[in-house]
Amino acid sequence: MKITLDVKSLLLGVLAAGLMFTAFSFKSTQGQGSGRFSTEVHDHVVVILDTETGHYIIAPSMYDVSKIQWLKGEFYDTFKTGKDNKKMAN
Repeated sequence: MKITLDVKSLLLGVLAAGLMFTAFSFKSTQGQGSGRFSTEVHDHVVVILDTETGHYIIAPSMYDVSKIQWLKGEFYDTFKTGKDNKKMAN
């Protein structure tokens, strides 16, 4: 059994393999972090951050839906002063 491959068939095979590799490795340019608002939910705590301005709102305890208290703040001010947002709320 003798297999011969001409240059034209070899080049066509390499081109097809390259095209398939490119098609399967293509990633979407629209990622998860492309929006203006970012939301995180962890252990009964909800944080919504405006990624353009740095403003955020936090619901610190989501155990009882009727008693949710939203606290708002500004990320850079909180980071700079290090004060807890609960102490600043009225």
